[in-house]
Amino acid sequence: MTDPTAARPLEMAKAYEHRLVEQRLYDWWERSGLFAPRDDAPRPPFVISIPPPNVTGELHLGHAMFVAIEDLMIRWRRMQGYQTLWVPGTDHAGIATQTQVEKLLEREGTSRQAVGREEFLRRTWEWKEKYGGEITRQLRRLGASCDWSRERFTLDPGLSRAVHTAFKRLYDDGLIYRGIYLVNWSPKLQTAVSDLEVEYEERNVSIWYVCYPIRTATWTGPTAPWGSGQWAAGATEFITVATTRPETILGDTAVAVSPGDARYAHLVGKEAILPALGRPIPIIADEYVDPEFGSGAVKITPGHDKNDYEVGKRHNLPMINIMNPDATINEAGGPYVGLDRFACRKAILADLEREGLLVKTEPHKMNVGISQRGGEIIEPLLSEQWFVRTKPLAELAIAAVRDGRVRIVPERFEKVYFHWLEHIEDWCISRQLWWGHRIPVWYLPDGSIVVPGSDEPPPAEGVQDPDVLDTWFSSGLWPFSTLGWPDDTDDYRRFYPTSVMETGYDILFFWVARMMMMGCYLTGQPPFHTVYLHGLVRDEHGRKMSKSFGNVVNPLEVVEQYGSDALRYTLVTSGTPGQDVNLNPQRIEAARNFANKIWNITRFVIGKLGDLPRTDSVKITPEILHREEFTLADRWILSRYAYLVAEVDRLMEGYNFGEAGRQMHDFLWGEFADWYVEIAKVQLEGDAQRANLTRRVLFTVLDGSLRLLHPFMPFVTEEVWQYLTEAYQQPDPTPTTPYAELGRRTLSYAAYPTPLAGMHDEAVEADWALVQELIVAIRNVRSEYKVEPAKWIAAIVVAGERADLFRTQTPLISRLARVAADKLTIVTDLAERPRQAASIVIGAVECFLPLAGLIDIVAERDRLQKELAQAEADVARRSARLANESFVGKAPPHVVQKEREALAAAEAAVARLRERIAELEA
Repeated sequence: MTDPTAARPLEMAKAYEHRLVEQRLYDWWERSGLFAPRDDAPRPPFVISIPPPNVTGELHLGHAMFVAIEDLMIRWRRMQGYQTLWVPGTDHAGIATQTQVEKLLEREGTSRQAVGREEFLRRTWEWKEKYGGEITRQLRRLGASCDWSRERFTLDPGLSRAVHTAFKRLYDDGLIYRGIYLVNWSPKLQTAVSDLEVEYEERNVSIWYVCYPIRTATWTGPTAPWGSGQWAAGATEFITVATTRPETILGDTAVAVSPGDARYAHLVGKEAILPALGRPIPIIADEYVDPEFGSGAVKITPGHDKNDYEVGKRHNLPMINIMNPDATINEAGGPYVGLDRFACRKAILADLEREGLLVKTEPHKMNVGISQRGGEIIEPLLSEQWFVRTKPLAELAIAAVRDGRVRIVPERFEKVYFHWLEHIEDWCISRQLWWGHRIPVWYLPDGSIVVPGSDEPPPAEGVQDPDVLDTWFSSGLWPFSTLGWPDDTDDYRRFYPTSVMETGYDILFFWVARMMMMGCYLTGQPPFHTVYLHGLVRDEHGRKMSKSFGNVVNPLEVVEQYGSDALRYTLVTSGTPGQDVNLNPQRIEAARNFANKIWNITRFVIGKLGDLPRTDSVKITPEILHREEFTLADRWILSRYAYLVAEVDRLMEGYNFGEAGRQMHDFLWGEFADWYVEIAKVQLEGDAQRANLTRRVLFTVLDGSLRLLHPFMPFVTEEVWQYLTEAYQQPDPTPTTPYAELGRRTLSYAAYPTPLAGMHDEAVEADWALVQELIVAIRNVRSEYKVEPAKWIAAIVVAGERADLFRTQTPLISRLARVAADKLTIVTDLAERPRQAASIVIGAVECFLPLAGLIDIVAERDRLQKELAQAEADVARRSARLANESFVGKAPPHVVQKEREALAAAEAAVARLRERIAELEA
């Protein structure tokens, strides 16, 4: 088996094998120090901070997407001469990592609580060291040209110092506080979780209608025990509420109706008696209530519902928590204390029915919040937590986009960004975990709180808060904490603010907005000038990738089968910014074939270059183009190349990378390979000067195309460019190689093509298009008449005032259309149309192909007559079917439409066959 890390062979193999190239090249790039920013680069810094993957995660297509796009930007700017820095790193991912280690302990028959905090953290660091490096190995496999010497981890000492500093500053400025509020609670993990860690599923649930007795002068409350069947005996008036969570009745502090609902106007201001507990609660009016939903009256449970929480604040209602951290019912639950929340639901429904208070049950659909990590239903819960006052921070983040200092691509996401920040709620930053940045707060015996500076010792008599910070708190500092902030480091001065933040649109709120808020407030500057948002990767049918669908794609398996270049190119070119990408396996295979095509093109060109110097000195410039005697085909391909360069420049600067990549493919395969390479084979047979100019054109266009494509497909382009330019014969680059030398030793630093003024020529392109159309038309006729490829035919071209153009191109027309040179006649005009000839019309140009030279006319006429009879019978059959009113009236519309389309195709076939027969009989 061939070693994929072996040295590059001296000659190109017949076929491209990505397995023998990609690992070797990446090791060479990294070993040569090519990923570090160059002090001697001629242009200023261009910096991207990698979205830090979780240390426990496996590589998924989201990682592959950001690598493809971010590495594209880094390699492009590096080739343009910028001091490029791509900062890599990983996130400690508090909940995700802690969950993995807890599962490990569970398999060992123990638990986090049993081993204690110190031992648990030791085991978690052990886990991180074992598995944390795997994701970075996988990123390397995709070709990520990060500066690994600057790799960071969110729990590194420097980043922990940044977190401590940020917390203290926000706390001292009055922007961090502690309070009891409603949070997303994970009963399984027993911690508050962020909105991002809640996933919503539409589920079929029930809605229950429950009667609450009204307190009156004659009935002030129950006289019989709950569950006796007589609890509400004597009550004369009731209000019916609709609920999807009957267990939370125990925490109700009001019943609400719409202010304009005449049905309940007489009850507003009165009290209802809470089932099970007998507690009186007020009946209030609030605009929140939809009179059309359910009964038009709703129970208000501020301690267990976000909307009810807001109603409770408006009406100064008590906030009652009825659950323990594990979602069992606490002392506030009266007779249901100790029951799991869902067991409590069943029990209270049974008791409500026994008491005659359960009116009815209806099916209902609703979105249910699920813990992303724990997998259980999230419980809105009152909990004492640490919060950030976000409004002052949000105002800074909003201003940075509104005044143009930060651009969001695509622009439509600016509205989403503004809407979220303008309606932002305070941010719960505490988590009841052990793995993470421990909150730098100490509680003193006298009840006071101390938040020491990051360089100050904690108070000896104090006890540190046991909670840790939300992972997004440290991630929000990522663009500047990774560069040394809060210290005035060389990297911070040189590379901050960064340039582009590229990530998925799904975390625009949760991460991008937090980086903007924290960066603007703590550093006084936005952390980047551009936010580029990519879409989600879905399967070929547009479905989200899920194990339940069986459509999850492992990107490393794709890389192994098709190569990193193929996957990266497919991801970038399958969509546009902000749009989801449907990953079609056929597109990946096509991209693999594109890499193979590049290999084969290069092998051909190298085989034809002879002793031509492989340097910039032989490239065609606009000045040389207008000085030397180039052919129309030469000028055409150089014009098309110049157009491509200008278009790629425009598209790349506009962040439209997908379209840029698609245009490169169309040019390299459809124009350069399919046309100019074939033309070159003819021109290389000419005299020495003609052959030499053709070689120079081949080298110019291929070298430039490889440079354009390198950021998209770095491996195959680097490998073939090394052979094309013979760069592999030079000494390997090193971190100390002068910048000016690097572009001769590796494509990674070769100058990216810039627009070539004076080389794009629309007149030349129009002339060649006319010639090309003729060649294609002749090929099509040959195909229609099934003429063998090796057979040379005759042609008469009536070209009018363009006759001279076609005469200069006779060698190419002859070779590419397989028209015998001595039977290719080009005339200005023709007195009489040839008999028994296929005709081609291209604008004002007409071409005749004598059929006698193409086919056996008698045999062909007989064959066409048989085809015509079959086609006419098909038309008759389908016409009769469509004339049948029973068929048209009863068949499904799509079946009728399909039949009409088939009839139209059959009629077109009849017309075409009659025309061909007429040509034979003319």
